[in-house]
Amino acid sequence: MNYPDRNAEYKDGQDAPKYPSMFMRTPRSFVGHNAPLVRPRASAQLDYEGELTLVIGKAGRHIRQSDALDHIAAITLCNEGTIRDWTRHAKFNVTQGKNFDSTGSLGPWLVPFTDESQIADIRLTTRVNGETRQDDRTGRLIFGFRYLINYLSTFTTLVAGDVIVTGTPTGAGARFDPPRFLQPGDMIEVEADGVGVLNNGVIDET
Repeated sequence: MNYPDRNAEYKDGQDAPKYPSMFMRTPRSFVGHNAPLVRPRASAQLDYEGELTLVIGKAGRHIRQSDALDHIAAITLCNEGTIRDWTRHAKFNVTQGKNFDSTGSLGPWLVPFTDESQIADIRLTTRVNGETRQDDRTGRLIFGFRYLINYLSTFTTLVAGDVIVTGTPTGAGARFDPPRFLQPGDMIEVEADGVGVLNNGVIDET
């Protein structure tokens, strides 16, 4: 819930959250650029979420916001694919729906991080079969990049190679009426200024 319009989707009457909602993903839940996302046997509710992603290059704990950007090595993109009917499979957690094998993607490459202006106000879009579904700018983030690194490093040591996926705009398939989940043969493109286009198709699990 890191973009204002995404937070508003929940229609709970609450202002912006005080702290970011977070979860972890396994490496096996991701594929690379041009590799297919796999819709699992357990559900037909595979959804997309385009996100700008930070790649940590220098380890740290209790990192001050003023020093946070020194710990970024590169930026990339993520399609944070989600199995919607498994995100609330239990009472409190979303872990199951976020960790099916090969349901998300990272890429298309690592763009070396230079300075704050590079990520301050990037346009981020997601298209499905050429149709724009998500469109927002990182300048509108509720929790900025400095804050996220500071917050995460409060409870865990960030190490080189860690990946921080920073939130998705409104417009995921689950929010349409009726929902528009991904189907085999669909093509998803996540694009960000200065980063590139992450492409993935969809296949069914065999």
